[in-house]
Amino acid sequence: MKQKTFNLFTNHPHSVDETYLEHMIYATSYGFKMIFAGIASIIHAISPFLFETTASQCAKEINKEVEQRKKIQ
Repeated sequence: MKQKTFNLFTNHPHSVDETYLEHMIYATSYGFKMIFAGIASIIHAISPFLFETTASQCAKEINKEVEQRKKIQ
């Protein structure tokens, strides 16, 4: 039972050639960037003259990082 539970936390990270901790750091980093982009997007919706390209630039940056990481693996 312990092994099955452990596998729930490690199968996916190992499938992308990362440890649990490495995967947690990357995923957390992307999550915070997405939260920032989301807040900027909401502010932009209210005041279109603010954060005109912030959300799209953040999305492009995250995508570029993910694609580069795929090439390394």
